[in-house]
Amino acid sequence: MHLACRNPEGENPLDSFVAHPDHWIGWNEWRRGRNDWTRPRVLSFMEFYPKRDTWLFGGAFEVVERRSDGYKLLPDPQFAKYVGRLLASFHRYQGMRGRAFKLESYMDKFEVAEILPRSYSGESFPGFERINHDFGALEAVFKAERADWKAALQNMKGVYVIADQANGKHYVGSAYGDAGIWSRWACYIGTSHGWNDELIKIVKEKGPKYARDNFRFAILEVMIRSTPDDVILAREAHWKRALFSRFGYNKN
Repeated sequence: MHLACRNPEGENPLDSFVAHPDHWIGWNEWRRGRNDWTRPRVLSFMEFYPKRDTWLFGGAFEVVERRSDGYKLLPDPQFAKYVGRLLASFHRYQGMRGRAFKLESYMDKFEVAEILPRSYSGESFPGFERINHDFGALEAVFKAERADWKAALQNMKGVYVIADQANGKHYVGSAYGDAGIWSRWACYIGTSHGWNDELIKIVKEKGPKYARDNFRFAILEVMIRSTPDDVILAREAHWKRALFSRFGYNKN
């Protein structure tokens, strides 16, 4: 049995599955040296982080080849209709290290929690006031181009905050001009820093993984596309003062 969790690069398998479902098999075919898949078949789950102690079924695979640098797996079609749909409850206690486990040792501790009507494609748009998301979760949304998120964010301007969870610093920014929030945030997803001077410095020093591990996004105010730029910039200045972000990543 494979229990896939966040890797050392800060990537979550669930985010990878949502953004590029075809990449999910790579999480199962990866090999770091030792032979994890010693049996003919692998039953695979990925951590479903929106709910505690919940795992999303990722498929059953036949191991057709074992190489020193990876595996060749074939998905079992008889389980295909449950891939991305079956949610199971299971508490992975702290001492469960690694990714490969004997199914018979844990099978009776798994319970089917829910079968989704369709394959999970990311979190539905929660509403502007409820956006408070880690970089990785937003990255999956943007790479998958979730239609509900895109429709909402591309038609609104506004003021947002990026919190660095490692040091408590904030960056307050805004989406104005011809760009909606979707376009502005897509720049962060693509660059890890959005071309903001102080964020460029820390990403250059610590690498893009730092942004994925620590940056968290929230919307402070939303405004319709016809809102004049000077109004948006005035509200941005207000939030910089309110959040003391000039002691953080804002230098203007």
